[in-house]
Amino acid sequence: MTIDLAEFAAEKGIKYFMISFTDLFGGQRAKLVPAQAIADMQADGAGFAGFATWLDMTPAHPDMLAVPDPASVIQLPWKPEVAWVAGNCVMEGEDVAQAPRNVLRKLIDEAAEHGLRVKTGIEAEYFLLTPDGSAISDEYDTAEKPCYDQQAVMRRYDVVREICDYMLELGWGPYQNDHEDANGQFEMNWEFDDALSTADKHSFFKFMTKSVAEKHGFRATFMPKPIEGLTGNGCHAHISVWDLAGETNVFAGDAGGQIGEVGLSEQGGYFLGGIMKHASALAAITNPTVNSYKRINAPRTMSGATWAPNTVTWTGNNRTHMVRVPGPGRFELRLPDGAANPYLLQAVIIAAGLSGIKSKADPGKRYDINMYAEGHTVTDAPKLPLNMLDAIREFDADSALKSAMGDEFSASYIKMKMQEWSSFVSHFSQWEKDNTLDI
Repeated sequence: MTIDLAEFAAEKGIKYFMISFTDLFGGQRAKLVPAQAIADMQADGAGFAGFATWLDMTPAHPDMLAVPDPASVIQLPWKPEVAWVAGNCVMEGEDVAQAPRNVLRKLIDEAAEHGLRVKTGIEAEYFLLTPDGSAISDEYDTAEKPCYDQQAVMRRYDVVREICDYMLELGWGPYQNDHEDANGQFEMNWEFDDALSTADKHSFFKFMTKSVAEKHGFRATFMPKPIEGLTGNGCHAHISVWDLAGETNVFAGDAGGQIGEVGLSEQGGYFLGGIMKHASALAAITNPTVNSYKRINAPRTMSGATWAPNTVTWTGNNRTHMVRVPGPGRFELRLPDGAANPYLLQAVIIAAGLSGIKSKADPGKRYDINMYAEGHTVTDAPKLPLNMLDAIREFDADSALKSAMGDEFSASYIKMKMQEWSSFVSHFSQWEKDNTLDI
């Protein structure tokens, strides 16, 4: 049953709605709409100039309308007179093909045509920094092995508790919070859900975490590698695929061989095969910034491990590989980082997985070694891209993945990411002076 947002406002005491959409670079954009106007907005959408955001548009384009999806509405726990609702971008009566939430919706529909329902969970790591972003917020958080440090997590209890309280209030099923592997870094886990719901929650979680941090005088960042020498922010995705009723896990089973030994069905193996086959290209989506490649190609961090892959390998319950199968019927993709667009992350997982099912892709050999210690012995597995340019080129060369994500989206994404890369390489840095001034 569709929620009537005007009735929702009256029932919950909502004064304003934030009609929100996410652009190609993961930026969250919103219009603040008074509750008295929400009925018209629910029918027609809130107007935006697409060129004013990171979308591939010009000032000559017509208005883009973000039509709220009432199923996504969330009353802000820290400001209950305001509600957030995700919008689907429309222009002249048609879905905007490049808009990330539309890309995901299209792929969810395609999976449904194959009788499949993708469910995912994500682990969104973040740092709490000083307001100017120059240092971690806790000067006493200096341990060489800070992961799970109970003193450090309790020094930021007020922030962690407030965010977790809100997730409990929202019914997300949060089940653990911890201090992560870097000084100043935290992670909060909640229950998995359908891919679109997970993407909406992921988007809202980033907004909520930043808002709560600001309230406490800190700055939360999901930047992949905000502090040199420390572990970066990952965004590991846990993936399972079910029947359309959401009752039977079609990934669970014994396909035989190395796949069956870890509890995956034949179809689960093919989906994994698609992830492996397209890994170098999908990195352009899962690791979308210049900074991303300082995480997945990092030297040893202060804690002793990067917890990030640099080679396209899969394994059983072993955290040193790109894909981990921790138990029957699901696997964990450890490649994505905190900069990943919540909607495009889910979309590219489905796109690669469906491609694997269609082509009956072989995931290749399972490696059960410690990649940090023995990775040099693996000579027949591709290395992940060294930088954003390599990743964009890999994506551009992968016609099957581009087509699965949508030709219009892919062309726009590549165009705008190449502009971002050009902006980066034209920037003059201190490194250049330090290393070439006297040559």
